[in-house]
Amino acid sequence: EVELVESGGGLVQVGGSLRLSCTVSTFNFDDLAIAWFRQAPGKEREGVSCISSGDSRTYYDDSVKGRFTISRDNAKNTVYLQMASLKPEDTAVYYCAASSTIRWDYWGQGTQVTVSS
Repeated sequence: EVELVESGGGLVQVGGSLRLSCTVSTFNFDDLAIAWFRQAPGKEREGVSCISSGDSRTYYDDSVKGRFTISRDNAKNTVYLQMASLKPEDTAVYYCAASSTIRWDYWGQGTQVTVSS
């Protein structure tokens, strides 16, 4: 069983920064791609960023490109999402998800990020 736990959310002012963490309980973390999604109230869940297994290729949605950075520490079974220059529209519940195939099979419970203006 793969379990994901997000942490690091909170309340931050516009222009501020936060670092989210996603810690994964599994024996094969190195083989998993990890993604961050978010869902704002009344909106559909959207993909924010992901990082592959192996060579750690990264992907960013246009809305966060240049502001967010995803990274992974395989020794700690953890993926980070460093968020900077936060905007009110970044307010959402942020979820991490893991995949060893082509689907995001495993999900965390989410962490709230609120950007106040």
